[in-house]
Amino acid sequence: MTAAGAPDTQPLTLKSGTSWADSWRRCRTAAPEAFRDDRVLNLWDAGWRADGRVLPATSPVDGTPIAGPPRIDAATAHRAVRASLDQHRAWRHVPLPERRARVAATLDALAQHRELLALLLVWEIGKPWRSARADVDRAVDGVRWYLDGIEDMLDGRAPLDGPVSNIASWNYPMSVLVHALLVQALAGNAVIAKTPTDGGVACLTLACALAAREGLPVTLLSGGGRELSQALVRAPEIGCVSFVGGRDTGADVATALADLGKRHILEQEGLNTWGIWNFTDWDALTRTVPKLFDYAKQRCTAYPRFVVQRQRFDAFLAAYLPAVRTLRVGHPLAVAAPDDPYPALDFGPVINAAKAKELHDQVAEAVDRGAVPLHRGSAADARFLPGQDTSAYVQPVTLLNPPRSSPLHHAEPFGPVDTIVLVDTEAELLAAMNASNGALVATLSTDDPATYDRLAPQIRAFKVGHGVPRSRGDRDELFGGHGGSWRGAFVGGELLVRAVTRGPAGERLPGNFPDHHLMP
Repeated sequence: MTAAGAPDTQPLTLKSGTSWADSWRRCRTAAPEAFRDDRVLNLWDAGWRADGRVLPATSPVDGTPIAGPPRIDAATAHRAVRASLDQHRAWRHVPLPERRARVAATLDALAQHRELLALLLVWEIGKPWRSARADVDRAVDGVRWYLDGIEDMLDGRAPLDGPVSNIASWNYPMSVLVHALLVQALAGNAVIAKTPTDGGVACLTLACALAAREGLPVTLLSGGGRELSQALVRAPEIGCVSFVGGRDTGADVATALADLGKRHILEQEGLNTWGIWNFTDWDALTRTVPKLFDYAKQRCTAYPRFVVQRQRFDAFLAAYLPAVRTLRVGHPLAVAAPDDPYPALDFGPVINAAKAKELHDQVAEAVDRGAVPLHRGSAADARFLPGQDTSAYVQPVTLLNPPRSSPLHHAEPFGPVDTIVLVDTEAELLAAMNASNGALVATLSTDDPATYDRLAPQIRAFKVGHGVPRSRGDRDELFGGHGGSWRGAFVGGELLVRAVTRGPAGERLPGNFPDHHLMP
């Protein structure tokens, strides 16, 4: 598509050297111990193993067959956890300077393979090139920050009694999952990661292969949550469970942990909201709206809900609609000529065709029950290859007043769907912004600083921005959630190290625990 929005005059083609076959060949060259001709391997007991039943998988980008997860059974998972405990008991006694050196070497290897790791994220989870590369960079740069300050963070602290079990969602394999694994290992723990069911297995396999080469005590397993829960959540060998995902699955994990007294970090979804109250800087909002659609809003810190003062609704629409109409959607590797740069897109597909259908159905049902469609993007404006599978793509949609019976009213859609709720009083504003009993982030746009200072503390989100979006953050920025969006220890900065180490007797960690809530 041209800059003016008119269709291109020639069909698009795949950027040279970026096919899945090219990516797979590069994986086999970079880490032959972890990749076979037809599958990835599981990593446990310090060895790569061709166990597990490989499930078929396709890329959300265009339906290309890609590597599926090799799902192991519960018995194998228990053996892997016991082996990880043996690694943990040895690793916890490795001197910190050696741990630092091995983690630093891993970061150098990840940086060396930056382009391949990013390309795998494009194919496996549909990230546009800019977002995929940023995911890799945030992982590497973030862990380097811990390398520089780890001595002070570990002063008076010791590794846990067992390995850290990581169960994470598919959307940020590098900057969330790999980042956490490396910091946990730096702190003296063996680490276990379950590959997300919906994508990222090749990227994680390559990253873990590079870490294992440097002697880090990493275990990487694929399998269903129910089959592996006994091993990865309930097993007595596990020292801590770190979970990132939805509330339903998170509640199951929390229930399993309730009677075990086990250290835990459970980051769960919430409906992050953006409030508009006595606000006039509409140019700033127009500049911000496209950024809020990054990666199709498939982020735990996405803002899918605007809560707008009714008296400002006309001005809000005048600022919002021109911005949302500029969104660039399409195949993340489709270019006009094979050697062209990667396309600059706001987002590509959602994670799979099933999720796309779910979003289409939710939008249709909400409109049938009274929601007013304010904007619908057109597939005719998207950048696609000729004849490609587009079943995992969802064009941006904006709905006014979704009915209370709709999931779009009370839950995070995890897709490019915005909803708008109108309010008349400050009390209604707060009630609408707190609709999901806690969130990770929120923003209030108001011209009056005193109004912000008065209302922001009543918004049940861990981070509240004044006219600007908040994010998970990097380096020394803390992260957590209010209400149902978080259980267990908060993370980010020094808190991530504290969450996976033992401190003085009787220490109360900042977080949401069954017996206490403690803010940093």
